Amino acid sequence: MTPTTPGTRSKADLDLADTLGHELVRLVRLVNRAKSQVSKQGPDGIERAAYAILFCLIHVGPQRTSKLAEFLHSEISTISRQSSSLVQHGLVERLADPEDGRACLLAPTAEGLRVFEENRKQRNQWLAEVLGEWSDSDRETLNSLFRRLNNDIEKTSPQFADPASASKAKGA
Repeated sequence: MTPTTPGTRSKADLDLADTLGHELVRLVRLVNRAKSQVSKQGPDGIERAAYAILFCLIHVGPQRTSKLAEFLHSEISTISRQSSSLVQHGLVERLADPEDGRACLLAPTAEGLRVFEENRKQRNQWLAEVLGEWSDSDRETLNSLFRRLNNDIEKTSPQFADPASASKAKGA
């Protein structure tokens, strides 16, 4: 990349960013199609969208509904509906908030952890199949560059930061 004044980029940088943007949109569409093929509900009857709540609770720890909505950039009513489904299925439990007895925290149950790990195994199997013909070096390079891209997006736009990566940085 050629040095430029902060906030400005060369035409070559912008052209490369346009190509990358196109490929990222294509990636998101392909992943969304793959997820829709699995169906809107998993084999356990849980909406696929509710897994984001489970992921967050597992990686960040017990949270209030309002904090989950903030983390997931979602409406409280949506998080409330999805978390109620997770509670009904025994994947999440409500705990008294030690800081405010009127409020409750949502936390994953042992069954929630099991279901999460099962879904993670399925995802990993699919990705391993997709990358099966790639060399070890290419897979490691992709991993490294994706991590770097995600870190730079979070650094440049902290409002998009993933709460799970923030908690890992803090040693959680």
